[in-house]
Amino acid sequence: MIPSRKLRVFLILFLSSSLSNGMSKVDSTVDPFAMGIKPRKFSLGGIVDCTTRAGKEERVAMEMALHDFYSNATQRPRLCVKDSKGDSFRAASSAKTLIKKHNVEAIIGLGTSQEAILVAELGNRYEVPIISMVNEVPVWASLRWPFLINAARNQLSQMKAIAAIVQSWQWRRVNVIYEENKVNSIIPHLFAALQDADAEISELLPFPPSPPYRFLSEKLVSLRNGQCRVFIVHTSATLARSIFREAKKLEMMEEEYVWITTDSTSDYFDTFNNSVISSMQGALGVKSYISSSSKRIKDFRSRFQVMFSSQFPEEPFPEPGISALQAYDATWAVALAMEGRPSSKSFGNSTSITPIASMGGTSLLNRILASKFEGLTGHICFINGMLHPAARIFTLVNVVGISTELGYWTEGYGFSKTVGANIHYNKSITVLRQIIWPGGPWSAPRGWASAAGGKRLKIVVPSGNNHKEFINVSYDGPGGSIRVTGFVIDVFNATLSRLPYALPCDFTGYDGSYDAMVYQVYNQSFDAAIGDTAILANRSKYAEFSQPFTEPGVQMVVYQESKKINKVRLFLKPFTGKLWISIAAITVYNGFVVWLIERQKDNPDFSGSWWKQISTMLSTSFITLFSLKGEGLHSNLSRMVMVAWLFVALITTQSFTANLSSLITLQQLNESPVTIDTLKKSSAKVGCDADSFVVAYLRNVLYIQDENIVRIRNEEEYAAALINGSIAAAFLEIPYIKAFLAKNCNGFTTSGPIYKVGGFGFVFPKNSPYIPDISQAVVNISETLIDLLLQISLNNSECSASNSDDHASIGLTPFIGPFLVTIVTSSIALLLLYLPSICQIWREHWPFNNDEQEPQQELELQRSWRHDRRFDEQILFASEMENRGAWQ
Repeated sequence: MIPSRKLRVFLILFLSSSLSNGMSKVDSTVDPFAMGIKPRKFSLGGIVDCTTRAGKEERVAMEMALHDFYSNATQRPRLCVKDSKGDSFRAASSAKTLIKKHNVEAIIGLGTSQEAILVAELGNRYEVPIISMVNEVPVWASLRWPFLINAARNQLSQMKAIAAIVQSWQWRRVNVIYEENKVNSIIPHLFAALQDADAEISELLPFPPSPPYRFLSEKLVSLRNGQCRVFIVHTSATLARSIFREAKKLEMMEEEYVWITTDSTSDYFDTFNNSVISSMQGALGVKSYISSSSKRIKDFRSRFQVMFSSQFPEEPFPEPGISALQAYDATWAVALAMEGRPSSKSFGNSTSITPIASMGGTSLLNRILASKFEGLTGHICFINGMLHPAARIFTLVNVVGISTELGYWTEGYGFSKTVGANIHYNKSITVLRQIIWPGGPWSAPRGWASAAGGKRLKIVVPSGNNHKEFINVSYDGPGGSIRVTGFVIDVFNATLSRLPYALPCDFTGYDGSYDAMVYQVYNQSFDAAIGDTAILANRSKYAEFSQPFTEPGVQMVVYQESKKINKVRLFLKPFTGKLWISIAAITVYNGFVVWLIERQKDNPDFSGSWWKQISTMLSTSFITLFSLKGEGLHSNLSRMVMVAWLFVALITTQSFTANLSSLITLQQLNESPVTIDTLKKSSAKVGCDADSFVVAYLRNVLYIQDENIVRIRNEEEYAAALINGSIAAAFLEIPYIKAFLAKNCNGFTTSGPIYKVGGFGFVFPKNSPYIPDISQAVVNISETLIDLLLQISLNNSECSASNSDDHASIGLTPFIGPFLVTIVTSSIALLLLYLPSICQIWREHWPFNNDEQEPQQELELQRSWRHDRRFDEQILFASEMENRGAWQ
């Protein structure tokens, strides 16, 4: 054990010396001593939280930066580092000690925004630059504390990466768990990024840095009872360990859960022990990207591992994170400002350094803010006290056994499998490796689950609607629960079923105008308005509409008694189909009766082959429709049948002629079409829904006088008003017209052009996150909406369009009497024809009608009886003789 320990110390010293010499050769041009300038003595302060991995890395990185910068100097500045232990007041006290006792000219570090703000107050008082490496320092901080410099990249880029992940799976709500001392700037960035991704924050849950177990459990249980299942964790690695352990106990690392961690946790996945990693299986992490191909990064990493292991041997994984790189660049910027401003923009290409004999706090601050060079984290440049934002790259990792790299996200480009030139980028994370989610499913979670305690939307519906088949509001008794039915509600329910999350809602009736109802959504009295609400420009000023789910347009409906009939089928229109079939059947029946009668009379016209007889029968039947061929008939019965049928035929043909003439006359009538111009010229009354936008449209767009507009409040009044002439036309929206014509098909029709306005849509507040999903769902079900509307309309219909063309045809009922006359006449003639034969058969087969055969029948019966008796006596005698022989 001892030799190995000595060997380890020796290797550390050897590598430190050799790597330092290598670095000094690379960066010799920035060494002030290369120009023979002796550096001024000064002290540099540092405040870090050595209870965290980030604080330990920052301390080592600051020492490395000063060592590298002054590698060839005989003297180097003294670095005084204080441990705040995560306490902001302790950090402020340490800063005062550094300024008063150690006379530091700048302070670097500060792990939380609270620490940075408290120390910045001291920096302003004593004019000492404070270089913070906290991502959460607010943008306005430099205005209040001019000596505060933020040397860490802001969190907007990382929040964009997280929002891109959320958008890839179309999650619309997320829960955010954050550490209280990390909230000052991340939340606005996250809000902005999620808004661009059409998502919103459902729950914003702050945690103290060291929460009690009971507090931690209660907060996670409250999240578990909610509906949202997507959690974004932005805490320190220490707090994240506690959160994931408790989430595992509460079964929140199962299917349907999504956990995403920021770099404050993801950067230290490799330092977690097995118990923590096992509780995080399936979590996604956004991790700061550190290039492994750069020579400078490789050199820094190898030396950092040596120094970090020597100072903190208890840490299992000595790899540097983003905190170490940021601390190195910040310390280098201060050293450059203390020794002079380089004219170059990189570490190794400085050509001149201006020595400084003495420097005040303001001068040092200005020189730090003027720094421009290429650091380990990229280009270093300060604007308004903040590190200039640059396009960043993040590594996406998935905790599966250990943290596994999925790919990368580059700001301004998107997701990619590799980093470098000629890379194909995609806006969706689905192009990367397969993600293993909590609980092990391959398919992406929905991001939500039904929960009794989830937020429910308050939705207002119009209760004064005129068209009840579209939306009908009723109550279960006075003060009872509301019931909402109709076509619009069916469409809304179908839309909700296609959303990628649950959207529970409660309905409330509203008896005002539709414009007022939309305004209620605008002032946030309700979360949405669901009804037959037309999409109009003036309403869109106050609210946002979904994709329309009905055809837009307004058209006229008029009453017109005659309908245009197809000329090709005009000759069939006088009679209905049933009457035509009845005429044909009776004609054939009468011809058949005449044919039977004439065959009995040996009429030569009704003899010959079967084909000749059938043609004779049919021709006789149909010729009788127009004339009586009595001279060709030999029987009076035939003549009787033909006379009766001719009587009916005359009635039938006269009715046919009269009705056909009437139809031809109606067909030739050219009624003038009803147009908007004829209505305005004749000052005719027109009807429309009361309190509808159609009233204003007729008045302001079609220029119909207000006194000629009849406001109708009941759908049933339209038909009566059109028939009795109270209104010449009704202006209705297209969906209403379809329902109206389905119920009132006889005599009603549309006229004039379709004015493309309106169209029903769901109403939501401006910038509502639900609008994209609602509109997409409406598009998905639009193919079935027409059939659904037709079905609902026909359920309440009183007639069908297929029967509307038969109103001018004569039916069977008026001809029942004449038809019975000819049928009875033909049947009587047929009966009289066969009556003699029937009587003959009756006399031959009826036993009591043949008296002379009775004696003969009795004699035959007696003979049969006698024969049977003699046979029986013979059998009896033979039996007795057999018995006697047996006894003997």
